[in-house]
Amino acid sequence: MIFITAKFRVRPEHADRWPEISRAFTEATRAEPGCLWYDWSRSLDDPNEYVLVEAFRDDDAGAAHVGSEHFKAAQRDLPPYLAETPRIVNAKVDQDDWSELGELAVRD
Repeated sequence: MIFITAKFRVRPEHADRWPEISRAFTEATRAEPGCLWYDWSRSLDDPNEYVLVEAFRDDDAGAAHVGSEHFKAAQRDLPPYLAETPRIVNAKVDQDDWSELGELAVRD
């Protein structure tokens, strides 16, 4: 799978509304057949920073995402709300779901 984590620094005046601002893009991306997950979190240290964790089945699914109309709309519509260009980590991982964190295993 393609595993991506990105940090979005949102302009302070828009930070509280970012989930709503990005909602259409988020919902459209989650509906893509090759999207495994697409989840936002807000930083505990910086209220203007959101962290996106996303995964796509394979290269074809990633290409379909980047080539989609909703991606093109996001490229046009989202940057005015951002304080800077998002930062990203992008890796191919030989799995298709989350693995358990054995070091913190929960025992019944």
